[in-house]
Amino acid sequence: MAVHFCHPRWSYAKVPVKDEIIHGLTCPKERPSLGELIASKRFRWLASAAFGMLLFTVVFRKSDRIPAIGTSSISTASQIGPETVGKPPTKQEDVDWSRFAYVQYATNALYLCNSIMFFERLEHLNSKPDRALLYPSSMMDPHATEGETKEAKLLIRAREEYGVKLVPIKVQHRKGQDPTWADSFTKLLSFNQTQYQRVLSIDSDSTLQQHMDELFLLPSTPFVATRAYWLPPEERPKINSQLMVIAPSESEFARIAAKIDGAGPNDYDMEVVDDLYKESAMLLPHRPYVLLTGTFSSDHTDRWLGNDQEVWDPVAASNEAKLIHFSDWPRPKPWLKAPADLIEKTQPKCVMRGEVEDCSARDIWEGFYTEFKARRKVSTGTKHRDAPMRPH
Repeated sequence: MAVHFCHPRWSYAKVPVKDEIIHGLTCPKERPSLGELIASKRFRWLASAAFGMLLFTVVFRKSDRIPAIGTSSISTASQIGPETVGKPPTKQEDVDWSRFAYVQYATNALYLCNSIMFFERLEHLNSKPDRALLYPSSMMDPHATEGETKEAKLLIRAREEYGVKLVPIKVQHRKGQDPTWADSFTKLLSFNQTQYQRVLSIDSDSTLQQHMDELFLLPSTPFVATRAYWLPPEERPKINSQLMVIAPSESEFARIAAKIDGAGPNDYDMEVVDDLYKESAMLLPHRPYVLLTGTFSSDHTDRWLGNDQEVWDPVAASNEAKLIHFSDWPRPKPWLKAPADLIEKTQPKCVMRGEVEDCSARDIWEGFYTEFKARRKVSTGTKHRDAPMRPH
């Protein structure tokens, strides 16, 4: 549900061109001198009116260059772009977008399907930067024109239909770990994509509602991310690795690789980037960039709002968020089949507002899952799978 703004149409009262007769008297026929004309009230009035119309015309013609001022206090605090964060390097229309890329990683067929859906959304949203996909080199040669396997066919489709640059890699796998997280360090190979000046890594178990091209034009810095707003307030705020703006370099990747080598059994990609960048990261506001589906059924809506004056509105929140990330443990991800009783247990509850039952949070929440499943079926021809329950 999008919010539309209407621009008012302006109208003007015509300037009178004839003198009125005052108290039945008419002006004398004699021609006044130049000095008398300049000194007359009529001349001064006409001169002022003409100047005013000229000034208004100049301003009106340039009104398309004046940024609209939003009426919501939310947007002014949360919009991050070249107008609000430092001086932009150049005008957007002059940007060489090939220096930047949205990066996805896929370690198996399931997540490859998700990445295809993500790139499809970027295409639909007319996003300008490059698109790069990190995938296991065993799936396909990046220059292959035909594919025998489903994975190869999807990779070729990504390249041919959505202009995706295919980047074969070696999966960063950790033995003995939960399957959900065992390959998560592969995401951190984004730090090594030095063919780009800046990359934006976004988890594929999500729905992109608006592109984030403006993030590539933030002031130069090695790492940009949001905080994990959903964590309990008594815990130290941690960096969220679901969305990361990265300036790839050999030195930064060396730091990442060293941290991975020394990671403990309970350390994953989020712990690695938090440990490295907790003191130096440029922080984005999580609004409007990231919204967890779990927020709709939780007690931390106030943490997403960021203040105690605003009332949680699930409709407004879903419209505002650019990225919806699926996280509703123990309900599985949307491409996995969930039992009806588990869905009922994890879904947001309806609330009474006066004498009316409000189920908007539940309906929006379920709508995210329904839309993702329907789009996945159309995009990749895949159906849902039963899977063991595991943390998200």
